[in-house]
Amino acid sequence: MNAQQLFSLEGRTAIITGGSRGLGKEMALAFAQQGANVVVASRKLENCEAVADEVRALGRRALAIGYHAASWQDAERLAQESIKEFGRIDILVNNAGMSPLYSSLVEVTEDLYDKVLGVNLKGPFRLSALIGTHMCEKDANGSVRGGSIINVSSIASHRPSPNEVIYGAAKAAINNLTKGLAQTFAPHVRVNCIAPGPFLTDISKAWDMEQFTARAKVAYALQRGGEPQEIIGAALYFASDASSYTTGTVLDIDGGPR
Repeated sequence: MNAQQLFSLEGRTAIITGGSRGLGKEMALAFAQQGANVVVASRKLENCEAVADEVRALGRRALAIGYHAASWQDAERLAQESIKEFGRIDILVNNAGMSPLYSSLVEVTEDLYDKVLGVNLKGPFRLSALIGTHMCEKDANGSVRGGSIINVSSIASHRPSPNEVIYGAAKAAINNLTKGLAQTFAPHVRVNCIAPGPFLTDISKAWDMEQFTARAKVAYALQRGGEPQEIIGAALYFASDASSYTTGTVLDIDGGPR
């Protein structure tokens, strides 16, 4: 295959959790531009519908589903409705996440702890188990479907700040889950992980940008935060045949921390 064919997603269907904004939205639209149908899943259905409309405007099919990543039942519903609509799922992106602030570790409540672990770890585990198993099954022609699972971790999984202890632990578990699932679903399903650094998505609106910009000049080799579209290259690589010999890999996209 030539380079254009390697990165084509023509005829494939992708589920993207947390797909209604930020990096998830960027991936949803990029996948559609490369030929994929897209299931946009996130907490707020109306936001998912808006992105689904953008996917349809690109000439692809889309399905919007309200989804709570910490819910075992929602994972099962998302998998069932997606397969019912499209017949098969070829790509799963576990992008939904949360990293709430807390004043001190001792004041972290059990409810907050469970929410962070639920959204960042329990949901990706259950959805991957369901969709990965589906990908390993044979289709009507007797061929194993195959597919690609992409987990979204964080550089906090390697270098958690004092305000990211629980989140960082959950994302470190995602890195480990990636490697475990890569072995479990091999050889037909590839499982890889993107670990973003500071990206200037919606969440950055809460940052002190003057302070961040000054810190980035010395803390990162590229001296800035990432723009949302800069996630697309890695996502397309892992989703497409371009990464056909890559599995169990965690790729940092973080501007080169010093």
